[in-house]
Parts: sequence; structure tokens; C-alpha cells
Amino acid sequence: MRQPLLTSTASYQALQTHALDAKQWQMRDLFAQDPQRFERLSADAAGLFLDYSKNRLDGRTLALLANLARERGVERLRDAMFAGEKINLTEHRAVLHTALRAPKDKQITVDGQDITHDVHAVLERIRTFSDAVRSGQWRGHTGREITDIVNIGIGGSDLGPKMVCLALRQFAHPRLTMHFVSNVDGHDMDAALSRVNPETTLFIIASKTFTTAETMMNANTARSWFLKHASAQSGEQALAKHFVAVSTNVEAIKKFGIDPDNMFPFWDWVGGRYSVWSAIGLPVALCVGYGYFADFLAGAHALDEHFRTAPIEQNLPMILALVGFWNREFLGCPSVSIAPYHQDLNRFPAYLQQLDMESNGKRVTRAGDIITDYETGPVIWGDVGTNGQHAYFQLLHQGTDVTPIDFIAALRPAHEFLNHHAALLANCFAQSEAFMKGKMADEVRLDLAGQGGENSAAEIERLVPHKTFPGNRPSNTILMEYLTPATLGALIALYEHKTFVQGALWDVNSFDQWGVELGKVLAKKIEAELNGASHPEQHDGSTNGLIARAKAAI
Repeated sequence: MRQPLLTSTASYQALQTHALDAKQWQMRDLFAQDPQRFERLSADAAGLFLDYSKNRLDGRTLALLANLARERGVERLRDAMFAGEKINLTEHRAVLHTALRAPKDKQITVDGQDITHDVHAVLERIRTFSDAVRSGQWRGHTGREITDIVNIGIGGSDLGPKMVCLALRQFAHPRLTMHFVSNVDGHDMDAALSRVNPETTLFIIASKTFTTAETMMNANTARSWFLKHASAQSGEQALAKHFVAVSTNVEAIKKFGIDPDNMFPFWDWVGGRYSVWSAIGLPVALCVGYGYFADFLAGAHALDEHFRTAPIEQNLPMILALVGFWNREFLGCPSVSIAPYHQDLNRFPAYLQQLDMESNGKRVTRAGDIITDYETGPVIWGDVGTNGQHAYFQLLHQGTDVTPIDFIAALRPAHEFLNHHAALLANCFAQSEAFMKGKMADEVRLDLAGQGGENSAAEIERLVPHKTFPGNRPSNTILMEYLTPATLGALIALYEHKTFVQGALWDVNSFDQWGVELGKVLAKKIEAELNGASHPEQHDGSTNGLIARAKAAI
């Protein structure tokens, strides 16, 4: 169904008019004028607290944004998603990652079939298998306990479980070491295999169709390595003790040497970047145990219920999305930096890159019309604090682009070095204050003059522009008590739903990824040419030249 053009709606036009005033606001003044600003522009749900007061907006802005969300049918599309309607229009699929974390007694239907039973049947298989490996009941072909787990996947089959296992390091099994191989670059596989013993290693091959090019190349390399190094008398029979699959292609996994009993399925209504809650999360259950994996699912479900039921004005994903939409669409911010002040969340920015940019990096509407008069998804990037402060925060403070930042922190650490944690939180809160307040020229002059005779009047004036910070740069701060499986689940779900809301506002399909495919198709042709299996085709001059240089070197 073709929606009215975003920019033609009354709500959008009201926001455009409002933005003419808002662009002149200084956040310093907004805080001075409203002592209750922090209390009014913050909210909490599912163990998460969101402070969005350090944005260039006010109550009127939020009311106008909420009107736009209603006019664009965001709530209606949200309800359609939860109801299992096929809102992924280009692939004719439902979008039901939320069903993966729903309780047993919640009936969810796709094509007239209740899928909750199927979901929990797979979860039970994950529980049984993960318990067996962790307890030592499942052993390798020589009878030794499993000590290393190598997950082979790509995209969502790698980024999700890798990020979560790292984030939940404090809950990991002491005997098991997790490894993740995704890159077709052989250096990735070489690094993993050099650290493991074939007698005590379990490989997880994560590919729904068991045909994903990069994953299957890595899987076959791991298979050959295992057979080369495994006990000679065991042969291919040993594969079944060391390889399991997250897939739906029974014949392909049997041919590979994997026992069908060790196949963990998932469904076409689960997109790759939303799949860590499914059998793709098997490495998480192995790493932290099924009980904590269940807590992870429950935390996400709590946020789902909040998103599904809370009014827009008190709804965390709605608020986060609307604030981001305002910054992108009306204040001209081309990117968002993610700054987790928690070392264990070091892969969270990369995870959000795929979640957001693969979802909303689109240039056509759901009806197929080319978007020409507004911007869609921003660039998502970042790193952990305090590392980012000593790398790229310079540009964020004084560069020509304004980049909103999401600060993320846990109020309590999972370690005993309390002085470290106080320093960490101090840096987090100070940076958000500095981005908002900046440092004005008169303040710089006072500081420099206060240093006594060290600086002459001329030297002070020379330094003032270099030491002035414009401030007025937006940020959100998301806090949790501890980083636990439940709060991590809620945090991921928060960003999933934020991404969904923004896609609905922009009228793009957030659940396909056709942009991933073109390069893959061309790569197959060039790979055949590099291997000599086919004569080089006529590419452009640059590509022909690159192929020629590579062939000469191989």
C-alpha cells in the first residue's frame, strides 16, 4: 500500500516549521529555563533508563514527533508485526523475532499455524545439548571433554552470538573458550584453528540453507583440517562428535557428515540480524548456560511488551527512534556514534551497525518509489569509552559535522576495582555534559587569564578559537544497574524496535537486504577468473587491471 509522501504530511511540515526555531536553541538555555528538564525528558522500562534531555528539543518537539508517528501508522505497523502479518513485503514474510523470546503460553500464528510450540521445541533441544556439552556428558571422538567451540557463520550468524558471548563474559563456563570465524579471508580461520585441538573442539556451522558461500568455504576448510588432524582410526565417523549445524537443509548437513539429530532449525520469518534469539544463539547457551540464555530471552520479551503496550510518549524505543529521526531529518546529523562505557560491550557498536544500516540503508519506499526529498538511515559507528575519547572524540567535539552519541553504561560493575568504575562513569557523564555545554570563548579567556603571566593578552586571543567548544551537540544516555543477560536482552530489543520505528517513519522495508547480493554475484564470477576456471570477462578497466595483477601474483 502506497503511503503519502513523508514530506507532504501535515505533521512533517509542522516539524519543519518548528525546526526553524529549534535550530537556534542552545541546550544550556533549555536546562536553565526548565529545572525539571531531566525528570521530564527521561524514562525507564525493562531494567533500562533513558535520559534524552541532552537533545535540542522540548515538549513541543516530542508532541509533534508523536503526531508524525501516528500519522505514519507506526503503531498499526507495530501491531501487524507482532500479529505475524507479512510486513516484509519484498520477500513475502512475517517478521517475528519477537516470537523467539515469547513465553510458552503465548499463542503466535503464522499462516494459520501456532509457531510457539515449534519455537520452544527448538529451545528445548538447545537446552539439552548445551547442558550435555557443559556438563562433560558430550565428548569428542577420543572421549575427551569439549574445551573449545568454533562458531562458523557470517553477518547475523556471527555478529550476534559473538557480541553476546563477549558481553556476558562474566557468566561464561570456565572450561569453554569461544571462537568465531566469519571472514572468508583465510587468516581468520588460520587464527582460530591454530588455537584449538581437534580432539576437544566443537564446530557450529550456522547457515540456514547450508549454501552461504563464505560460511561453507570456512566450514569445508574446518572439516578438512579436522579430518587431517583427528585420530586416523576414527575417520569421517568422528565428524558427528565435533560438528553441529544451525540450518534447515537436512540433506546438505548429512552429506557434510553432521548427524541430523544435531541440527538446530530456525525459520524464514527470522531475519539474520534479528536471529541471535533463535538457534543462532546456540553459542550463547553453550557459553553461559541455558538458564542465563533464558534470562536473555526474558529481558528482550520484557522490552517487547513495553514497546507493544506503552503509549508513544512513554515508550523507550519510540522515544529513541523519534529523537534520532529529529536529529537526522531536521538537524542534519549524518551519523550516530555508539559509546558503550563497558569493555564487555566492545562489539555492540559493530552489532548495531548491521542492525541499523542493513535495515534502513534503503533508497526506495515500501511501494518501490525512489526517495528523493529526505534522508534515511544514518551511518552507525563507535567504540567503547574511554578509548573513543582518545581516538575520535576530537572530531565529535570540534568537527564540522554534528554527530549525536548514545552513551551506554552500567551503574554497578562486575569486578571489585571500584575506583576504576568511578573513573569510568565520571568520564561517561563528563563527556555527555561537555558535548552539551561546550566551552564558550569568554570561558576560555577566563581560564587562560587565570594561569597568570604565562599567557599574554595576544597569546590568549590566539588560543581562544582553538580551545573553544561549540557544544550544543546531542546525546542520549542509557543506564542499567548491572550488565546481565536480562538487561543485555532488553538493550538489544530496544535498538531493534528503534530501528523498526525509524524504518516505518521513512516508509522503507527494514527487513530485506538486497544491497548485500550484487557484490556476491560479481565475486563468484571474478573468483572463477582468478582460479583460472573461466576466461576473464570484460569488466571495467580498473577491475580488469586488478584481476590481472592478482593472477600474476597467485
